[in-house]
Amino acid sequence: MLLERVMNQLRNECIAARKGELFEKLGDYLTGDNAGKPYHEIATELKMSEGAVKVTVHRLRRRFGELVRGQIERTVASPDEIDDEIRQLFAALN
Repeated sequence: MLLERVMNQLRNECIAARKGELFEKLGDYLTGDNAGKPYHEIATELKMSEGAVKVTVHRLRRRFGELVRGQIERTVASPDEIDDEIRQLFAALN
């Protein structure tokens, strides 16, 4: 599945950057699943501030979006179709 490939790619990028633990702790927050621990608990575990955790989640989400966009770009005939495909993908997931 496309999202699984993207998650694996992002995980590998984080591991290569020696941020694998961050990805493992924050990965649930990338797809809007906020069922994970509260940020303040993760911050304590990672010895970071809560603000730093929020910024890290924001950056991971942005990179996740870039990777999704890149995967979809490879499947459409025209760049004009990318946004529509993304909307359809997330509509199907909801």
